Formats: sequence, structure tokens, C-alpha cells
Amino acid sequence: MIFPDVNVLLYAHDETSHFHKAASSWLRRVLAEEEVFFSWQTITGFIRISTNPRLLAHPFTIEQAVEAVQLWLDLENTHIVNLRKQEWPVFARILCDGQATGNLVMDGHIAAMAVACGAIVASTDRDLTRFPGIRLINPLEAT
Repeated sequence: MIFPDVNVLLYAHDETSHFHKAASSWLRRVLAEEEVFFSWQTITGFIRISTNPRLLAHPFTIEQAVEAVQLWLDLENTHIVNLRKQEWPVFARILCDGQATGNLVMDGHIAAMAVACGAIVASTDRDLTRFPGIRLINPLEAT
């Protein structure tokens, strides 16, 4: 069970990234072989960044970004996850244990969603290592 972070999704779709080949290969394999969990946070982050001409030399059109997400969600082995009210203690513990403040709160949210669904977070974001108890892989190192 894999929970890909937005950075891995962006590398997999940005053909100008020097991480594209490895990330794209990894994502194709994972989507074919694993249960894959997405959050609305990750999906909206992917769409927001992939369509932003200030962040990418060759941004997607909104149609291209939506199509990429649709292809993921059309698969039987993909799921959307949200934290439920009863999972607040897990999220709160992760935030406190990781001393997550400011921008790190969003990373804590990703960590809590992955813990809640029993998934491994796939990310190149080293900030996620600050959260004890989450399972984390860097798919660019795993290929």
C-alpha cells in the first residue's frame, strides 16, 4: 500500500525533470501492482503546481492535469483517503511528536493519512523523516 506525495507525482509527469524517468517508471509499476492511496491535498497540489507557469517551464493545461488524475482514479486499485474525526488523536500525536509547525503541518497531515490507511509514504521530501512511526520510501532511490 503506497501513498505517493505530490513531488513524486510531479516528477513522474514533468518530462523536463531529471527525475522524470525514474519517477515515471516507479509510478507506472506501483499503479499496476499496488494499492495506491491519494488524498485531496495531494491531488489539488499536483493540479496546482503542474499548471503553474511560474513553477514549471512547460506547465500542463488544466485539461492535461485533470486527465492525469482521472487516469489514476479510474484504476480499481486506487483510493481517496481522508482523516475522519476519530483519527484526530493520530494526527495530533504525529504533529506533536514531529514538532510540526508552519509548513510542516501539511507533511504531518500526509503522514497521518498514510498511518490511518496503513500505507507507505512515497516521497523525496526529507521533512517527512521527522514523524516517528511512519513508513517512508524515496522511490527515486528505490529504482
